[in-house]
Amino acid sequence: MNWVSPLSTRYASPAMQALWGERRRIGLWRRLWLALMEGQRDLGLEIPEAAIAQLRAHLDDADLDKAAEYERRLRHDVMAHIHHLGDQAPAARAYIHLGATSAFVTDNTDLVLMRDAMRLLLGRIGAVLVALGKQARRYRALPCLAYTHFQAAQLTTVGKRMTLWMQDFALDAEELLHRIATLRFRGVKGTTGTQASFMELFDGDHARIVELDTRVARAMGFDAVFPVTGQTYTRKIDAQILAVLSGIAQSVAKFATDLRLLQHEGEILEPFEGEQVGSSAMPYKRNPMRAERMTGLARFVIELEGNAAHTAAAQWLERTLDDSANRRLVIPEAFLATDAILVLATNVAAGLEVREDTISSHVVGGMPFLATERLLMRGVKAGGDRQQLHEVIRGQSLEGSENLLDRLAKTPEFKRLGVRATAEEIDPAAYVGRAPQQVDDFLDRVLPDLMRSIKAAAPAGAAAEVRV
Repeated sequence: MNWVSPLSTRYASPAMQALWGERRRIGLWRRLWLALMEGQRDLGLEIPEAAIAQLRAHLDDADLDKAAEYERRLRHDVMAHIHHLGDQAPAARAYIHLGATSAFVTDNTDLVLMRDAMRLLLGRIGAVLVALGKQARRYRALPCLAYTHFQAAQLTTVGKRMTLWMQDFALDAEELLHRIATLRFRGVKGTTGTQASFMELFDGDHARIVELDTRVARAMGFDAVFPVTGQTYTRKIDAQILAVLSGIAQSVAKFATDLRLLQHEGEILEPFEGEQVGSSAMPYKRNPMRAERMTGLARFVIELEGNAAHTAAAQWLERTLDDSANRRLVIPEAFLATDAILVLATNVAAGLEVREDTISSHVVGGMPFLATERLLMRGVKAGGDRQQLHEVIRGQSLEGSENLLDRLAKTPEFKRLGVRATAEEIDPAAYVGRAPQQVDDFLDRVLPDLMRSIKAAAPAGAAAEVRV
């Protein structure tokens, strides 16, 4: 059996795979040829109705094997499909691709595919936000240790930490919305972007050429076209879009990495199914394999951003072909891998196991240290020297948490000021600041508008199954 990409067999969703599939691509080529032919006919070229009718009847029935036979002879994929379509729609043969260059179908199709793929990813991010939002609401006020440098710092809440993950995804959604809203169509520009062939077809009538450009773009669902292109649209667009995908991968990797740390601490665990095996050698293990897969796939996507940037920078004048083979790999795989990590992120977010007892025990163990900041504030308010008191707390803390507050109260510096913190004051809920209110603000004031925008722009049904 020949090698098959794991993105197809294991990771990416059927919806994203179908979107980038060859049959959909060729269907879009044929729709572009139809839109071009209809626009040319409507703007005065003599194209018989039979030509348009026959082409319209064969939008989705390309025989890929027969097209491949043509390509083996012609060594040109676009010409192969032109000949194959001409066989199926003989009345249209003389008019297919009239005035166009290969980039008319290849570039415009890529723009349609990237737009639709971004919409699908937008729905995926919406699903992640919904799943995390439910968890954040549930644990909005549950105190937990907050870490800096992965060392216990102060307290936060489980829900507040989740909103940090959510905010990253929200920023990604905003970037996707921007890219979708501002994406332009290459349109009908001719061989080097000058529209010279269309000047010949329309007898130098600039207005009809501009109108043809607009009509074809609208037929493919675009409101705007690039005002100028070479043979291709600027590859800077690919780099900008892959930068958004890289940003999504960064957010997923941050979420997954935090989860791997928390699973090690026994506080929050990714879902684990009834018959799931954690290790072939150690049956007792429960590894964070989904989070690990998320970080691995995210690394792949992040690196592809640089590839697209190099391609954009390396284009020569009006066009060079060194982008072609590269883009066939990079762009679809970037979308397939991003789709895969968002499917995983939704699955993990929805099934998080929050172990409240473990979290509480860690909080109790850290509370004496955390209470020292309050003691420091009281000491200064009572007239003490902040730096001197800080040094006293540092020295006592290095000896451990046992009886720390009592030991501090007995030091000359704090005893002189009459300042102490009693055990009764160590209520974790009093040390989380505004964390619960911040959760409420994010979920009730920030998220709803974004979710409405996502719903308006994304296709319905963003749920997908994790297959392995």
